[in-house]
Amino acid sequence: MAADLKSISYSIIIPVFNEEAVLPILLRRLDLLLDRLHEPAEAIFVDDGSRDSSPLVLQELAKRDPRFRYIGLSRNFGHQIAITAGMDAAQGQAIVVMDADLQDPPEVVEQMISKWREGYDVVYARRLSRAGESRFKRVTAHLFYRVLGSMSSVHIPADVGDFRLIDRKVLEALRQMSEQDRFVRGMIAWLGFRQTEVPFHRLERVAGETKYPLLKMARLAMNAALGFSDAPLRLAIWCGVTVSGLALLYGGWVLVLWISKDRHLVAGWSSTIVVVSLLCGMNMLMTGIVGLYVGRIHAEVKRRPLYVVQKRLGFEREQATPAHSAIRAVHE
Repeated sequence: MAADLKSISYSIIIPVFNEEAVLPILLRRLDLLLDRLHEPAEAIFVDDGSRDSSPLVLQELAKRDPRFRYIGLSRNFGHQIAITAGMDAAQGQAIVVMDADLQDPPEVVEQMISKWREGYDVVYARRLSRAGESRFKRVTAHLFYRVLGSMSSVHIPADVGDFRLIDRKVLEALRQMSEQDRFVRGMIAWLGFRQTEVPFHRLERVAGETKYPLLKMARLAMNAALGFSDAPLRLAIWCGVTVSGLALLYGGWVLVLWISKDRHLVAGWSSTIVVVSLLCGMNMLMTGIVGLYVGRIHAEVKRRPLYVVQKRLGFEREQATPAHSAIRAVHE
């Protein structure tokens, strides 16, 4: 029998994008997890514009099993937006976010719940190892977390993805953060609350292909750097000061050579061209950094909805409208 939405204890949010190969295994393990929880729970699948059979499988599941819900977005809005869409619909007192590829083992959720019952508001899963990933991916991920940690104005745990549990009050606070370029793990870190970790070994992808290739990872890293640090702007200032200082020193050295009539002082354009080229290059770099921040401001002031919902299944009543809103094209 379907649980009353008001009494739901756990909401498990799973973004999905072209995961038909892994769905049979995922659904079996999720079914076992929900049975072991012994409390009302829901699993919310957010279809982020899949082009395979994933939507058909998940829609049929939501129709026949009251524990499962389906949200279909009108196109691919990205992983972080899909997480947000699931959070907007979640009704549980504890909300868990996990990926569909089973690199985030569903069994770890039970450990998170144990920590939550001890009084923690945020329980994140820290990766002890990353099976099945290339050396390049592991090295760049290591550098990303260390560089971000040194730049950010808030503590963002290293080796931690979006696999985590948050309390209801954390979710309500998170819903008030309406920025367009979202880095959810950084936003949760910014909120504070009482946080702890559950270590786990990240497994190799069971089937299918990664949905975070290099370009998407680079974009996520850029969102993190620009959204939680003003270090790039400060870097621009210090680079400008450094180049200007070096130019003054060089000018003083040339002046000394001219006064002393040093024979090594060669009249010509070489030194001028070098200095001008350096300054032009630095100016373009600094303008580009400032432009990134201006672009983010432009995205924010347009106030577009974060996502558009095409179809909803398994929800017995209308959800409260979130602070950052969404367009629902079709409601079922």
